[in-house]
Amino acid sequence: MKLLDDDDREISEINMTPFVDIILVVLIIFLATATFIVEGKIPLNLPKSETAETGEIKEKKLIITIKGDGSLFLDDRKISIKTLKDNIKSAGKNSIIVLRADRSVPFQKVVDVIDACRSEGVEKYTIETMRFE
Repeated sequence: MKLLDDDDREISEINMTPFVDIILVVLIIFLATATFIVEGKIPLNLPKSETAETGEIKEKKLIITIKGDGSLFLDDRKISIKTLKDNIKSAGKNSIIVLRADRSVPFQKVVDVIDACRSEGVEKYTIETMRFE
């Protein structure tokens, strides 16, 4: 008859520590990405309007965002005005421009973006605003 000491016993339970670590990492990743999904866009302080539209544009659109510091984004990618012109040219003249500008952006910056669009032949615009509540 052989006596079993502590070193000879079988391990009959699962070590839960690695599993808990993995679950916590997945939870942190989920919470970090959920914040971006809820916002969905570059955060802006949009101007308010009584006639703000809520409908979705079903045609081909390019979303141009101008942040308060003057930085320019096309579909959530930071770009320059030259790159904007190239992207508009490749998208075609039938595209609709959705212009989102922070309310603190100088109007000249907005005019520069519209001018760049018009120089590439795009004539359809919509300006995104928030509805008065």
